Amino acid sequence: MNTSLAKHKKSSSRGLWFGGVGFTFIIALVGFGLSQIPGLDHVGQLACAIIIAVVYRQIWGYPEKFRTGIQFSAKRLLRLAIILFGLKLNIDVVFHQGLGLLARDVGTIVFSILLTMLLAKLFKANSSLSLLLGIGTGVCGAAAIAAVSPILKAKDEDTAIGAGIIALVGTIFAITYTILRPFLPLTDLQYGVWSGVGLHEIAHVALAGAPAGPDALAIALLAKLGRVFLLVPLSFILMYWMKRKNKVESDSDAKIEFPWFLIGFIIMSLFGSYVLGHLITVPTSVMNSISFFTSFILTMAMIGLGLNVSLKDLRTKALRPLLAMAITSVLLSVITYFTM
Repeated sequence: MNTSLAKHKKSSSRGLWFGGVGFTFIIALVGFGLSQIPGLDHVGQLACAIIIAVVYRQIWGYPEKFRTGIQFSAKRLLRLAIILFGLKLNIDVVFHQGLGLLARDVGTIVFSILLTMLLAKLFKANSSLSLLLGIGTGVCGAAAIAAVSPILKAKDEDTAIGAGIIALVGTIFAITYTILRPFLPLTDLQYGVWSGVGLHEIAHVALAGAPAGPDALAIALLAKLGRVFLLVPLSFILMYWMKRKNKVESDSDAKIEFPWFLIGFIIMSLFGSYVLGHLITVPTSVMNSISFFTSFILTMAMIGLGLNVSLKDLRTKALRPLLAMAITSVLLSVITYFTM
């Protein structure tokens, strides 16, 4: 009897685990479907899915029986997505063609983080969420927020809110760039650099850069790749900062979990840069499928985090960080434009 009961409980637990992962999968699928609708295609799958998750939480509450599987998506799939995201970074291209852009990229990251935090202090905004938004603005949007959140020990709610905000605001900026392009006295290549240095995510850069032609898009993505590359040293700087901060606050050497997934990110970057296409030939269709899979599981992870968001807290917590990030984004675009 006891053995039978134990087997039943184990089977039930496994079913709920699969149910939780399946729950995030279904919402990600709905988000993908919505992102195919004209108009919403600019918003993107990630933002659509996070909005669905947040709305679900407000109406029906957190699906407690699926918590284990949902947490698996939020934690494990998130790290897997960051590792696979490394394939989007061609280190060889950055080193051989993008070194001149790296100085601009460093400036973008430092400016975005420092100004966002300065404005957050001025507005008395939530510092944790503001820091995530500053990093997302400076580096590579939701992927950067997801990568640094474990290092900064950010709340799941802050990570989800930050990713949702950066996806929506970045989309607005990308569309604005596209609308302004015909009226700006910039060459296609200058416009490409401006897009790559000033916009939030790779998807936003691609959206804004494509109308200017293949050369402009290539230089835009190259500029963006430099910022993705800088995510690695920034993460280790943040680790050092958190260790120092914890020592000061607790007078003890508080442990900071080493972000092993970043090692995976580096390995995949090296693999994609020097093995794929050189030693191993992979069809473009396969690489596109891997890219889609990466985006999809990142969306599933963000859904798991988005289910933690309470809109009651959002009104008081997110508006001021959003304002700080929006002002930073506008000034970043203006400054990078006038330095072309």
